[in-house]
Amino acid sequence: MKTSFFTKILSPLCAVLILAFCLFSCTEPPKEPVSNSYKKKLISYREGRVLFDEYTRTNHEILMKYRNGEPDSRWYWFSLEDMEGYIKYVKENARKQKLKNPGIRIYMGKYPMNHPKNRMAKPEYAGYQTIFLVPTAQKREREKAMVRSATTEENTDVTSIESMNMTNLAPPPKMLSETMP
Repeated sequence: MKTSFFTKILSPLCAVLILAFCLFSCTEPPKEPVSNSYKKKLISYREGRVLFDEYTRTNHEILMKYRNGEPDSRWYWFSLEDMEGYIKYVKENARKQKLKNPGIRIYMGKYPMNHPKNRMAKPEYAGYQTIFLVPTAQKREREKAMVRSATTEENTDVTSIESMNMTNLAPPPKMLSETMP
């Protein structure tokens, strides 16, 4: 049985096309390079403990007096998945809005006693301090010209990108309020 000319050419061509399709569809898209500038800002657990103890000795003591001896939240937790997702969300929106030098500012806050329960990680967090994350970007030239204040901040809050909260926080028991987990 003779093989036709087209079959001889078509079979290897199909195999090459299928192989090329598999190679291109199975490879991951190139990832954005990640800066290692954070390495200069790392601190040891011991250095963190110094900061925690100083907060306990000063600010936390004032809060305990204001709260009639009841402790306030001392730490906050976001999953890596939530943080990575939020960072990606901020980057994508900053790119769409052509914002320069995007970042995230961490603000302190406090849940009012009548705060909507579905806007906290847990309803029992009403009355406790919390943190929330706010996207920032480099001030535009027009904003720089308009603001003639003594501030030296390079970035400003971006109100067109949503902030993130609903973290898990820890209102510790009274006897453990001075210890870092």
